[in-house]
Amino acid sequence: MKAAVVPEVGATWELRDVPVPQPGPGQVLIRVRASGLCHNDLWLTDGHFPFPAFDPVVVGHEAAGDVAAVGPGVTRLKVGDRVGATWVQGTCGTCDYCKLNLPLTGQSGMNCAAPVMSGLTVPGHHAEYITVLADSTVLLPDEVSYVQAAPVLCAGYTSWSALRAADPKPHERVAVLGIGGLGHLALQFSRACGFDTVAITRSPDKHDLARELGAATVVADGAELAAAGGADVILVTGTSYEAATDALQGLRPHGRLVLATIDPEGSFSIGPTSPVWAQRQQIIGATHNGLEHLTEALRLVAEGKVDPIVEVFPKERIAEAVALAAKGEVRFRAVVTY
Repeated sequence: MKAAVVPEVGATWELRDVPVPQPGPGQVLIRVRASGLCHNDLWLTDGHFPFPAFDPVVVGHEAAGDVAAVGPGVTRLKVGDRVGATWVQGTCGTCDYCKLNLPLTGQSGMNCAAPVMSGLTVPGHHAEYITVLADSTVLLPDEVSYVQAAPVLCAGYTSWSALRAADPKPHERVAVLGIGGLGHLALQFSRACGFDTVAITRSPDKHDLARELGAATVVADGAELAAAGGADVILVTGTSYEAATDALQGLRPHGRLVLATIDPEGSFSIGPTSPVWAQRQQIIGATHNGLEHLTEALRLVAEGKVDPIVEVFPKERIAEAVALAAKGEVRFRAVVTY
């Protein structure tokens, strides 16, 4: 089969022939049809994060495809099922964190002593075939194509989890900071739920599209957000924690700022004179917060209320897709077909 292999840190991704994996106990073999390119994939392979230890290095965690075979003990899925695979597949089951018996989420991957994580601890999804633990997959609605599904499996999962973590009330206002792979979906999720929605972006070329995607108001930063009346919820979907810190200026009393992304170089900070304590504001972390949230996000796509904006690349152009994504020249998610 063909897979996108990263030879070494900082190297160009290469399409290579590698053996087709076989499903073990509890696993399924998936014939990948489309796989989204997450910025974390780039950071894993350009030196920002530790380079994966398995060989060959194949990263990725947004694969949508068909079940091609099932391993021993799998009863929930059958050959031919259309499924999506996710980032955290499973945990060791024996460490102190696992003994808490919490649901499988992104938090599991960050706390388990030996997690099974696609593209980090085991081979990832940029390949024609992958094996994953069956319990980490979701069935795809018939109305959702593989290309539509792929970015929802991480970007959509993250942004919807962030909105759910903020728990906005019907009368509250939601602001989305950073209109990119996650943010363009967060705007649509907020609109689909009926919230008065604000887009925060310093990119003038995104203003009109942000309004089309659901923003009633578009501002450049925290000061402009405050001048526009502020927001009860700020979803941080961009990768600048400096911008997230700035956005606090526009957070209303009792407001919640949700950090839903990673900044590998900057830090989020609350200044010594910040009134966060007096305003009873909350800073909330959110990641993939449970497969039920992913199922909800896919349902909104199936109902036509949310539509990922993607650029599609055949597998033969994987290196080009990576290069464009690294330069921020993909609007809004690169999806590779296999």
